[in-house]
Amino acid sequence: MENNTHKKMRALTEGAIMVALAFVLSFVKLYELPAGGSLTPAMFPILLYALRFGLWRGLGAGFVFGLLQLVFDGAYAWGWQSMLLDYLLAFTPLGLAGLFKGKAWGIFPGTVIGCAARFAVHYISGVTVYRITEPTTLPLLGTFDNAALYSLAYNGMYMLPNMLLALLIAGVLYVPLKKYFAGDDLKK
Repeated sequence: MENNTHKKMRALTEGAIMVALAFVLSFVKLYELPAGGSLTPAMFPILLYALRFGLWRGLGAGFVFGLLQLVFDGAYAWGWQSMLLDYLLAFTPLGLAGLFKGKAWGIFPGTVIGCAARFAVHYISGVTVYRITEPTTLPLLGTFDNAALYSLAYNGMYMLPNMLLALLIAGVLYVPLKKYFAGDDLKK
């Protein structure tokens, strides 16, 4: 039987490992957009950690990951507002996967909710911070003169594929790691 100190130490240690893994995976860029945003497998470890240890620890891990991204990944930002929204606040909601703590299947809705919330923060940043003032062209999508539509399209170009990639990883790992998704190993 684990005591409370051991449980806290395990959560902290596993959190550090998952944030480090996410950070390393953030350099595996399947594609990258010119004004920031890329497709990477980096979100999955944060989503898994949140699912295993709950909402508050998941939000904390997402925040730390966002801070690392800001400091070490050559942040693309237009001032402090962009740094706050596109890094610190955008990665934090990945921890919303923690709402499904203890449910093996929770990785799927947790991923959707975490990714949707991250998209929402990037969308708000696009509309408020980057707010295009002249027509802007996105390859394959055409020209935009509306900041809201542009932000929707631009951020959707990498966030939707990121969510699908995280769901694919979860699907591939679901059967062999189901007891870890449910946190069964933590209940002993």
